Amino acid sequence: MDSNMIYILFICIFVPIMVSVPLIEKSSRDITIYILIGIVAALFISEVNGMMLKLFDNDILYVTTTITPVTEEIIKAFPVLFYVFLFPASRRKLLSISFALGIGFALFENTYILISNVESVSLGWALIRGFSTALMHGLCTAAVGYGMAYVRLKKKLALPGTFSLLITAIIYHGVFNIFVQTESMKYFGFLLPSVTYMPFLIYIIIKNKKTKTEVEGKSISLVTKK
Repeated sequence: MDSNMIYILFICIFVPIMVSVPLIEKSSRDITIYILIGIVAALFISEVNGMMLKLFDNDILYVTTTITPVTEEIIKAFPVLFYVFLFPASRRKLLSISFALGIGFALFENTYILISNVESVSLGWALIRGFSTALMHGLCTAAVGYGMAYVRLKKKLALPGTFSLLITAIIYHGVFNIFVQTESMKYFGFLLPSVTYMPFLIYIIIKNKKTKTEVEGKSISLVTKK
């Protein structure tokens, strides 16, 4: 395979999305931008992980279970932390942009792995990557973003809170990588992100409905008073 394939792939994915940003409605623009940032993060981390593999004599099992969870979660978290400390945002907005970043990261990673192993991939592989690895990346980054919505309000908790969120994401990522590379536990690893995602999704839906009901109730109250 061409040694420049990863950069060719990056241009093919990044540029079409980038040129669409000015035409996207403002409410959706941040999410699109953070998908792009996730793609850039995936390209950058591929170089870092490549150096780590060489440093540890191409010990893929050790690097993917010990090193890459740390490097990937830290790199993915930086843009989210930047957004948190520079722009006022609701928990819902932080959840959206951080999840978008994680999915952008997974999109580029999955596509590159697909091209690198095109002769051995299958529909099953695609489903597993989509509902396990890709979802895992989105969940880990979303957890950091959603958690930062609480942490940033408490100045004394800013540093230890941020550190704790990062450690949680790193541990979850590491546990997932260990499971999917262990023959007896790999199917549990494949299911882990979905099992984590569903209760979180239900919680968000219920919370959004409750918020919507409260807003509508206040609106009706104001109309009645008038």
